[in-house]
Amino acid sequence: MLKLKHYICSRPFKRLSVFYNLYPSQINTVNLVEPYNATLSVHQLIENADETFCIDNEALYNICSRTLKLTTPTYGDLNHLVSATMSGATTCLCFLGQLNADLRKLAVNVVPFPRLHFFMPGFAPLTRRGNQLYRTLTVAELTQQLFDAKNIMAACDPRHGRYLTVAAIFRGRMSMREVDEQMLNMQNKNSSYFAEWLPHNVKTAVYNIPPRGLKMSATFIGNNAVIQELFKRISQQFTAMFRREAFLHWYTGEGMDEMEFTEAERNLNDLVSEYQQYQDATAEEEEFEECAEEEEEVA
Repeated sequence: MLKLKHYICSRPFKRLSVFYNLYPSQINTVNLVEPYNATLSVHQLIENADETFCIDNEALYNICSRTLKLTTPTYGDLNHLVSATMSGATTCLCFLGQLNADLRKLAVNVVPFPRLHFFMPGFAPLTRRGNQLYRTLTVAELTQQLFDAKNIMAACDPRHGRYLTVAAIFRGRMSMREVDEQMLNMQNKNSSYFAEWLPHNVKTAVYNIPPRGLKMSATFIGNNAVIQELFKRISQQFTAMFRREAFLHWYTGEGMDEMEFTEAERNLNDLVSEYQQYQDATAEEEEFEECAEEEEEVA
């Protein structure tokens, strides 16, 4: 899989590389080497991908048990959540909307720095597989659910970080003006959770055709610095195994070198540091740095 990702990303033609990466859960794990695979995967995605949607198995299980009240979720239930999110994020490939936003426009507006292209996706309304809710939803309700941590498919609480950028894709018959007003209200109410030094960092798109079984829906794409919590969790699991060289022989036996693991671990930790740096950044710091540079030039 890693070789296939590298091959796709290294092709000479100029096309966006969009990946949907599934990350392991601490509780419901089926493969003991998942921390290795996740770290090696992120290492390739940092350098080669343009957009990466981070879908966390732990978040999927939490949604099934807490929101959908499924005591024993099946793979079909988990895949239903993933497919709904992927379908919403790629709506632009199927339909034209009031305000169209293709994947390239999404990358331009949601990726402020080349390496920080890891998104926390979400979907509203959340429904059981084969049991969609045929009730009338309002744009305000959809917007409220979009920003709820319970609807986000990465096990990270957005309230612990700051949004660098946000994109929301609405589907169904609704007013573009109402969508913009509700998104602006949500941003104003939660201004402390948005990076103040990135103005106009919320993008919206509306498509008239809703998903099957729903009158309207919305897909959330958030570039939040709190995604570092997911990477920290993977890094800790990776380090615990790699220090003791557990299961390492299966990889070296296939031709991989230990230096690849060391480099991948270092790259992942650097990514965490970068997210933390921009989470802590303020508009005042930027102004101070600009003034300092101007003074140096004058001197």
